[in-house]
Amino acid sequence: MSLEKVFYNKLIRDKIPEKITNKGSALETRELSDEEFEKELIKKVEEEASGLQKAESKEDFTAEIADIYDVLEEIKKLKNISDDEIKVAQQESLEKKGGFDKKTFLVWSEKDDYKSNEM
Repeated sequence: MSLEKVFYNKLIRDKIPEKITNKGSALETRELSDEEFEKELIKKVEEEASGLQKAESKEDFTAEIADIYDVLEEIKKLKNISDDEIKVAQQESLEKKGGFDKKTFLVWSEKDDYKSNEM
């Protein structure tokens, strides 16, 4: 008896195939090219970050943040970005844009040269 296939088409962690086969299920995987790997890592950041919306407890948030960190660490390795470079970029961003201490929520603004990552 064959079960229905679920197509995920996404980057997964190294031990996931073993977990699936240990449950007696079949699967298909393939190795990504370097270019595909980079593209899928970027998509994985968004996937992992979306998990924060479902988190309820401190433990949930901790686990979701750890998953995000893991993906970011892999991107840092791939792009040869050091922790020091990240700290410098964080400081520059803080000086240029500020932090989040004021908890400011932008409802609207007149059209100008402000560019958000979402736009």
